Amino acid sequence: MIWFAAALLGISLLPSAFAADPPAAAPPEADAASPSAAFKQKGRLRLLGAEVAPGTRKRLNWTSGTPIEGFAVPVPVIVLNGTGPGPVICLTGAVHGDELNGIEVIRRVLDDIQVDELNGAVIGVPIVNLQGFYRGTRYLPDRRDLNRYFPGNAKGSAATRTAYSFFTEVIRHCSALIDLHTGSLNRTNLPQVRADLRTPAVARMTQGFGATVVLHGAGDAHSLRRAANEAGIPSVTFEMGEPMRVQPEQVEHGAKAVETLLYSLGMTKQRRYWGDPEAVYYASKWVRVDHGGILFSDVALGERVSEGELLGVVTDPISNQQHRIYAPKSGRILGMALNQVVLPGFAAYRIGTSTSKAGIQKDAGSSDDETSDSSDDEEEAPAAEGPPRG
Repeated sequence: MIWFAAALLGISLLPSAFAADPPAAAPPEADAASPSAAFKQKGRLRLLGAEVAPGTRKRLNWTSGTPIEGFAVPVPVIVLNGTGPGPVICLTGAVHGDELNGIEVIRRVLDDIQVDELNGAVIGVPIVNLQGFYRGTRYLPDRRDLNRYFPGNAKGSAATRTAYSFFTEVIRHCSALIDLHTGSLNRTNLPQVRADLRTPAVARMTQGFGATVVLHGAGDAHSLRRAANEAGIPSVTFEMGEPMRVQPEQVEHGAKAVETLLYSLGMTKQRRYWGDPEAVYYASKWVRVDHGGILFSDVALGERVSEGELLGVVTDPISNQQHRIYAPKSGRILGMALNQVVLPGFAAYRIGTSTSKAGIQKDAGSSDDETSDSSDDEEEAPAAEGPPRG
């Protein structure tokens, strides 16, 4: 994994980190008729100790300030500063180091943009958790999930310091954020945008991703998306596929969706075409197994199911007893576990259950299964992999 990443990104070990710049001067007012007027417009673009001139593409490096043995691992940050006015859109991938689809989405999107025709700017960080990526794990070296520690703390644990550094030096320079993820722990997700639809600018973003499912939710506490929204930076999570793999169909959908958003905001001229629009789901429910054994699914990702329909069967490999799993509600399979060994309580299927705006009044970042935005990343992780914050 290390040599592959080094060859792909041209990474080497370098000491020290760039210091954060002071806030830039306020940018000019955006035209109220502009499709991107709801987002803060770019001004003079200074990031990570460097200035990026209009009409240029520049590779910078971010380091977390938590070096091992005196060396800091630089994380590539690619900045495309267009010639015209517009917002600064940030794309982040691999906040969980084992989630590969988003890395390829960001590479394709950045490669397709003609910077001399770009309005606004795009900041791409393909691999935020580079150390987790090297090790083939979603976690940081201290075994913590980086996506549970934003906006961070400069005086806290290694995880909170890393989160604070990235949030302060990169995210706070963004007008809006798209954080790319996949399912976790042998789970897969239908391509979907997760967003807090109670925030007007966020709701505006979700309308620009083409025929992509939208799932309402505030986001887990201390996730990058939720922290950015609370800091006044409209943010969404884009989920697609499963970890530890690069899946061409998922990547193609993700890249097309992001490029469609950039076009809808008036930032690019490349228009992408879609079929029928997808639904917006205001609530979802995890279906958990009640028995241990081997899970065999009878439904497919994205399939619409009716209440009482058979979802899958858990078979005890020793006694040959079979336990059927039925849909508790009608809806659509937005996420599901791959066929695998499961224990009682394992979250196997996520069903989008409500397309009514009445569900928007609930806080979808709560722990209740009916509304939880969590992908069970923390609950299902081994105890040794997720110690308490400190």
